[in-house]
Amino acid sequence: MANYSTFQGHPLSRPLNCLALAGLCGVLLFAFAWQIHFNEPPCPLCLLQRAAFAMAGVGLLLNIRFGASPMHYGITIISALGGLFAAGRQVLLHIAPGDAGFGGPFLGLHFYTWAFIAFAALIVFCGVVLTFERFTQHYAPLPRAGFAAALVMWLFLLLTAANALSTTLECGFGPCPDDPTGYLWLSPGPGTK
Repeated sequence: MANYSTFQGHPLSRPLNCLALAGLCGVLLFAFAWQIHFNEPPCPLCLLQRAAFAMAGVGLLLNIRFGASPMHYGITIISALGGLFAAGRQVLLHIAPGDAGFGGPFLGLHFYTWAFIAFAALIVFCGVVLTFERFTQHYAPLPRAGFAAALVMWLFLLLTAANALSTTLECGFGPCPDDPTGYLWLSPGPGTK
């Protein structure tokens, strides 16, 4: 068996990253279900936030699969910062009195406000976990992830693919409409009934 270099982190690193990735799966699944149930296609800034959640999830997935690494946490933090910026921009676009905002609210807040909170929490999570991580390089393979971790990783990959497909159906290969009302590739073409 070939030995390779991995980082051995704190014993709770894999379970904590697995919980964080499960939380991201919950966010992506809820937004996707809301989109389908209420027929509310996401706007371009919403799509950027979903992409940032997916990229942040890649960092967490790498931590689960290959072991904790400062680079993986860096991917998560930089992605969360990008998402924080996109969500913050959308909050500021709709902060004026009398502005109804984009999409329906959930528990009194719009999804972009919840996304802003979630991205901030993800950055705090990474900061706290990094405070307690001890990165020691060793040359033995990590034990395989358990069933629950594998399930969360596959769910994340499935949700990311479903969101990518949904975005393609909504926007095609061109720019997305500022105020989407439907799906470009699911609309009946000219001359169809």
